[in-house]
Amino acid sequence: MLLIESVISIAINAGNKILKIYHTDNFDERKKLDNSPLTKADLAAHNLIVQRLKEITPNIPILSEESANISWDIRKKWQRYWLIDPLDGTKEFIKHNGEFTVNIALIDNHEPVMGVVHAPALNITWTGEKDQPAKRIQAGEQQIIHTKQHQAGNSWRVVGSRTHAGDSLECFLDKLDKYELISMGSSIKLCMVAEGKADIYPRLSPASEWDTAAAHAVVNAAGGKVIIAKDNTPLLYNIKESIINPHFIVRAV
Repeated sequence: MLLIESVISIAINAGNKILKIYHTDNFDERKKLDNSPLTKADLAAHNLIVQRLKEITPNIPILSEESANISWDIRKKWQRYWLIDPLDGTKEFIKHNGEFTVNIALIDNHEPVMGVVHAPALNITWTGEKDQPAKRIQAGEQQIIHTKQHQAGNSWRVVGSRTHAGDSLECFLDKLDKYELISMGSSIKLCMVAEGKADIYPRLSPASEWDTAAAHAVVNAAGGKVIIAKDNTPLLYNIKESIINPHFIVRAV
């Protein structure tokens, strides 16, 4: 079995664990140190993903949102590692709107070279791998996806965070002639750009590296790019102690 096929299977199995809890009223919600929510679904998915990745790639280290206390002195030596968010969009999970994902990325030399994004409640999986086409998988059907260039004169289709909009996004939108704002949760926003359903995604509020890496790989494979907003350079991973991304823009090349 190809590595990416194994990762798809892991993401789907983690998603099934999440759904079992999603369909109950017992989330066992707690607060993390940054006051963001943590549920037993986050932990169940984390445990499954980490165990399975260790089985198939025992020599590749793992950084997960739910085990992020690995020191920079150790992390900075990593050339190749797994970067995962077991449940991206916990707030959307709690709101019960279906806009949450399982994110698993393989980082090599600071770049996401493989990514799987699985939306359990929507039963959709997006995949991206370096030198391979990006795909959208639903009900067993695979579709190759591509970004779409914005056409001059058309309204910009801007996808934005459902819970992290803020004044910076308003300032960005004010600079566009015409736009349609599509609110969405989790890493689905990047995948919408990857499959041509949105032209651009400006992230002008904090987001962690595990929030973006898997979908970043999908965007790259679909012909798009993720660039730092202030200087248009590529967004890279594990180049500093902080795991918070700078503000960035996702768009077609």
